[in-house]
Amino acid sequence: MFTRSLTIALLGAACLVQPAHAETAPSLSLTNCGFDLTFDEAPESVVTVGQAATEILYSLGLGEKVRGTSVWFTEVLPEFKAVNATIERLADNDPSFEGVVGKRPDLVAVQYEWHVGPQGIVATREQFEDVGIPTYILPTDCVGKDNSTGSDGTRTAMYSMNSLYRTVGELAQIFDVPEKGEALVADLQAREAAAIEKARALNLTEASAVFWFSSAEMDIDPYVAGRGGVPAYMMQALGLTNIVESDEEWPVVSWETIARANPSVIVIAKMDRRRFEADDYEKKLAFLRSDPVASQMDAVQNDRIVVLDAHSMDPSIRNIAALEKLAEALPAFGLQ
Repeated sequence: MFTRSLTIALLGAACLVQPAHAETAPSLSLTNCGFDLTFDEAPESVVTVGQAATEILYSLGLGEKVRGTSVWFTEVLPEFKAVNATIERLADNDPSFEGVVGKRPDLVAVQYEWHVGPQGIVATREQFEDVGIPTYILPTDCVGKDNSTGSDGTRTAMYSMNSLYRTVGELAQIFDVPEKGEALVADLQAREAAAIEKARALNLTEASAVFWFSSAEMDIDPYVAGRGGVPAYMMQALGLTNIVESDEEWPVVSWETIARANPSVIVIAKMDRRRFEADDYEKKLAFLRSDPVASQMDAVQNDRIVVLDAHSMDPSIRNIAALEKLAEALPAFGLQ
């Protein structure tokens, strides 16, 4: 049973916590992406729809409660390979509603609202509710974000690591392991601060960047990071100007426009997914060095290219490792 209760209201990026006496209210109530949830006891089993949710649960030491996983972008983090190998993968990409329900979980933890939401491609939250299964969507996908504009959504406020820390804290409370949540958040916060301090010591004032996730075809306009998502946060935190001004999470921008902006640094995504040819980071590199337009950018000619794990460009605990890697790369680039 829960040792304390918690009420959390989703109001922008704010989190309102109201502790109560365990003997009078041994339950947990929270509002999650517009849905009210109440837990009288910690779930004994969970199915995840999204790698970020899976790896957060593993990080909290909850692997034994995970009955099935789905929506994978890349290999699981090395430290979780052993536990992950014992858990059924329902699907590499989108699982079926029947497949998730068939595991009879006490909870479904979801990375993206477009998988389980108003127009969920797996199901709506109401459909899960009808069969007695609560759903929890990571706040990283709804705090400061409008998901009614398409699968990637539009950021209404700059992504903040606070929404990730909130996600960790809420999942730790739901599964009644608050101390583990507090320890994980403290570690991530310390690493975040150290990476930012390392980059800020460079006193960058003119440096800029673009994050290239993928492209539907190798030689057409790429999907790059808008000004409100995780990459935008990374750039702002490290003193880099994002050349892309769209509020979309991953807008399509022409190479001619990118070349005119001439970013100081190009960050490209590396992933195991092969939905598009450009998912292959080596093909991205080959394109940048051979395309008549892209090859003329200063970042390409001076090899100021950083390869980051694609999953770290979406909200996840991998954000911190990506921030650290980018901060470590910047000093060698001689930027101003």
